[in-house]
Amino acid sequence: MMLRKLLTQTSSRRLLSSRSPFFSKSSLSPFSSLSSSPEPPFSGSSSVENVEEASAAAGTTISVDRSALFIPPDHSHESSPDSELVKHLKSIIKFRGGPISVAEYMEEVLTNPKAGYYMNRDVFGAQGDFITSPEVSQMFGEMIGVWAVCLWEQMGRPERVNLIELGPGRGTLMVDLLRGTSKFRNFTDSLHIHLVECSPALQKLQHQNLKCTDETSSEKKAVSSLAGTPVHWHSTLEEVPSGVPTIIIAHEFYDALPVHQFQKSSRGWCEKMVDVGEGSQFRFVLSPQPTPAALYLMKRCTWATLEEREKLEHIEISPKSMDLTQEMAKRIGSDGGGALIIDYGINGIISDSLQAIRKHKFVNILDDPGSADLSAYVDFPSLKHSAEEASENVSVHGPMTQSQFLGSLGINFRVDALLQNCDDEQADSLRSGYWQLVGDGEAPFWEGPDEQTPIGMGTRYLAMAIVNKNQGVPAPFQ
Repeated sequence: MMLRKLLTQTSSRRLLSSRSPFFSKSSLSPFSSLSSSPEPPFSGSSSVENVEEASAAAGTTISVDRSALFIPPDHSHESSPDSELVKHLKSIIKFRGGPISVAEYMEEVLTNPKAGYYMNRDVFGAQGDFITSPEVSQMFGEMIGVWAVCLWEQMGRPERVNLIELGPGRGTLMVDLLRGTSKFRNFTDSLHIHLVECSPALQKLQHQNLKCTDETSSEKKAVSSLAGTPVHWHSTLEEVPSGVPTIIIAHEFYDALPVHQFQKSSRGWCEKMVDVGEGSQFRFVLSPQPTPAALYLMKRCTWATLEEREKLEHIEISPKSMDLTQEMAKRIGSDGGGALIIDYGINGIISDSLQAIRKHKFVNILDDPGSADLSAYVDFPSLKHSAEEASENVSVHGPMTQSQFLGSLGINFRVDALLQNCDDEQADSLRSGYWQLVGDGEAPFWEGPDEQTPIGMGTRYLAMAIVNKNQGVPAPFQ
C-alpha cells in the first residue's frame, strides 16, 4: 500500500521540456584511444614482474556504438598560453623531478581548489558538458525516494536518519526525493540531510534548489523548506557525524574518483604516468619502477578470475573508490542502514576507460586540463569485495541494470500516473525521459529531429546496494 501511494502521487515538479541532444557519460567507450604504448621516461631496468606474476590483467570487452558521436582530432601541438592549472601541473612535475600518476592528474584537473573543473561552475545539463539521470526526468529521484523509504521501513523506522548524498550535483535528485516522499511525514521528519560536496559553486546551487534558509550556528547548516529538513554540507564523508542509522546515495559519484592505469610492458606491469615532453606538451609515459598503487593492483587482481587475468594489456584501478567503499561499509555495519550506488561501469575488471567530455563531445584527456570532465567506468566487483572485506556485518546486493532497478521499483506505474495529468508536450517529454532512464539505444517511438533522439542508458548504468545484514535483502534485490 505504501509503495502504491508513492507511485501514484500526481503532484510533480515542472515537467521537463524538450532537451538538446542527450549525451550521457555512459555512452563512452570503456577503451581510450589514448592507450597506445607510451615509452618509459627512463631506460632503467627496474621491473614490476612480481606484480605481473601475481596479477596478470583481464577484463570484459564492451561493444559501444560511437558512430553518431563527434571524435576530436589528435592532440594539438600548437603553442598557446598556459592556464593557471596547466602551470600548476607542470610545476608539480618539475618539483617532483618526474611524471605524476594519471590519478593525481585527474584529481587536480577535477578538484583543484582554484581551477578544478567542478569547483567554480555548473557543469550539468544541456548547457553544461553532460546530462545526468536526475536532470533527465523527475521520476529518477522519485524512484530513489521509493528505495529510501523501503529501506527505512526495513531499518525499523528509526526516528533519526542521516541521509547522505555523495556528489549531489545541482541537488535535483534530493529535491525530487523530498517532494516524492512528502506525504510520508514520519520518514521525512526523521531525515537529517548531509551533502558531501567539495565545490563551492555547486553548494550554492544545492542550497538554492533545496530552498534552504540558513540557521545561525557555528556549523554549516540550513533548513530545506521542501520538507522542513535540516541540511548540512561537508567536504568528505569522514566529516559526516556517525553513530546514527544512515542511508547513503552515490549516483554518478564513483566515476569521477581518480584512477590509476597500468600497462603491460616488457618489464612487467608498469603504471602509466603524465609527464611534460617536447614542446612543453603533456604526454603519457611508463613508470620505470614499481609505484605505491601497485599494491592495490595486486589486491584487485586477487579478486579476478584466472580467465580475466589472461586477457587485457591494460588495467585501471581506483584505490580511492576501494577506500571510500570500505569507509561506507564500516559505517553501515556499525550504525545500520544502507548505501545505493548507481553509476556506469561493468561487472568485471576495467581495462582502459578514462575519457574526457567537453560540451557533449569527446576531447583528448591531456588537452586544456580543467576545461573538460574526466570520468572512468566503475569497477563494481572491486566495490563489492572492498565492502565485504571491511565489515562482516554488511551484505552486498547486485549489481543489476538501472532498467531492472527502476522497473522493479515501479517506474512503469509512475509514468502512467503522470501521463494522466499532462498535455501532449509534457507527455512527449515524459516518454522521452522514461526511455532515457530505462531504454537501450535509440528510442523506437521518436518522430522528432534525429539529433534529439532519446538514447536509453538503462543497461549502461548499474545499481548496487550495501546494507546492514540484520535488515535483510533490500528492495528490489530480493
